[in-house]
Amino acid sequence: MTARRRRGTTGAMNGHQDKLDPVAKTLIALVDERGPGKSICPSEVARAFAEPRRKKSDPSDLWRRYLPAVRQQALHLARMGRIDILRRGARQDPNKPIKGVVRLTSPGWAPDAPPKTGGAEATDPEEEEGF
Repeated sequence: MTARRRRGTTGAMNGHQDKLDPVAKTLIALVDERGPGKSICPSEVARAFAEPRRKKSDPSDLWRRYLPAVRQQALHLARMGRIDILRRGARQDPNKPIKGVVRLTSPGWAPDAPPKTGGAEATDPEEEEGF
């Protein structure tokens, strides 16, 4: 048997959190702090990550620079089963495209997203950006 772990295992849940990206550690800490049944916005993670790194010369919206990393780490953690990504209150499949405004939460309490119907949905300006 090899010493390498299979992809998709939850090594972070078994004390290997030190191998996580710093953004992922911040995300998990905020989700855990908020507690089960509650959610956080990806911008909260970006703000919490950016503030300790702020320099006097940085713009006030420095946190926006970290949003792509937060989105990337949220998808990674959701695929590992460490968090759930919610859209309109329903858990989203992290292996499929997720567009629009999302929330991040501890795993297991939110319902799955209903299957999409063939009808056209009204376009929300926030949906254009995508997750």
